[in-house]
Amino acid sequence: MASTPAGNPTTRVHVVSDVHGNARDLARAGEGADALICLGDLVLFLDYADHSRGIFPDLFGVANADRIVALRTARRFAEAREFGARLWAGVDGDRAALIEKAVRKQYAELFAAFPTPTYATYGNVDMPPLWQEYAGPGTTVLDGQRAEIGGRVFGFVGGGLRTPMRTPYEISDEEYAAKIEAVGEVDVLCTHIPPEVPELVYDTVARRFERGSRALLDAIRRTRPRYALFGHVHQPLVRRMRIGATECVNVGHFASTGRPWALEW
Repeated sequence: MASTPAGNPTTRVHVVSDVHGNARDLARAGEGADALICLGDLVLFLDYADHSRGIFPDLFGVANADRIVALRTARRFAEAREFGARLWAGVDGDRAALIEKAVRKQYAELFAAFPTPTYATYGNVDMPPLWQEYAGPGTTVLDGQRAEIGGRVFGFVGGGLRTPMRTPYEISDEEYAAKIEAVGEVDVLCTHIPPEVPELVYDTVARRFERGSRALLDAIRRTRPRYALFGHVHQPLVRRMRIGATECVNVGHFASTGRPWALEW
């Protein structure tokens, strides 16, 4: 528990999202805080800013990474899938096993970097079945669940909604809405994806709208949490806006900034 100059006790929480392999900065993300919250996307499959980093270029090389990024950025998703399928056809070994091996290597390093206590939920590129193997006793994994931190109730909903990208943890709108409903009324609502508001879901670099949740937006309007925290959109048109009584905050693309967002009360 931190304290103010006047001696009044305060709680400080650091929040990160879209870690994408940045274990070095993650190891320092909890410094000066009473707890760390992680909103998912630990895995780095492909770095759109540096095509030499991630599982994809490790398997197929930078030139092929350049090509698939160009196709996806142009929203030529069918061509990107066909191109990826051709690359995988030339690989000696089981695709799922190779990906899992690479993800396990990243998870071992990233979960070891989490401070105690950490509260974490999944991103759309994560593989939830593996998390319990790597989460230590100081890390609490929550999805459609609540936790009390410093006297405030935090709700957590992980994953993303289905898209043409077909990332590992995309679920139906109905399943996502059920998790939002299970969380109920909280002080701080923590999700990986943002509510479905154009300014919050538009990525200014990728030049496309990512998927946000209508159920999340409805819950914010109905239950009026103090804060709604999320990530997912790396370069949003707007990082922060108020919806009724709720301050909605994109906590930032931690992979590139290396800096957590701080909440203090």
